[in-house]
Amino acid sequence: MSAVPKIQLTSSDGAVIEVDRPVAERSVLIKHLLEDLPEESTTEAIPVPNVNEAVLRKVLEWCEQHKKDPPPSNDEDSESRKKCTDIDEWDQKFMQVDQEMLFEIILAANYLDIKALLDVGCKTVANMIKGKTPEEIRKTFNIQNDFTPEEEDQIRRENEWAEDR
Repeated sequence: MSAVPKIQLTSSDGAVIEVDRPVAERSVLIKHLLEDLPEESTTEAIPVPNVNEAVLRKVLEWCEQHKKDPPPSNDEDSESRKKCTDIDEWDQKFMQVDQEMLFEIILAANYLDIKALLDVGCKTVANMIKGKTPEEIRKTFNIQNDFTPEEEDQIRRENEWAEDR
């Protein structure tokens, strides 16, 4: 049995990380890049300019765990995918990071085109918001309220239709 081919990725802060090619190819961006490169070029490290080492290692950890998952379907508007905020146990534990890292993972998943990881990150944030008042959400995410009481009242009136009945 032949060895799994490896590639190298260079993070935005200059760290070179060696990874199994199939793991790295969970990223559609990297997969397409590798397909477009001549075979001899795959020995050079591929720059990942928008992702620092800590985040890249975390993303690759997720990719390693999910390397055997079926490829994502092209049905982007899948109703079940949109409505479900269930996250499997491993992914829940994986996403137990500080908020800055969580948002960095989401940004990296978006940049690297890893839809399943992007979904997990966004569902994690959705679950953090679910059932909270605007004030609780502001406190959770350290968001300053810059609305006047009059503006808040107007927004509430305009969006009454969206309230749970």
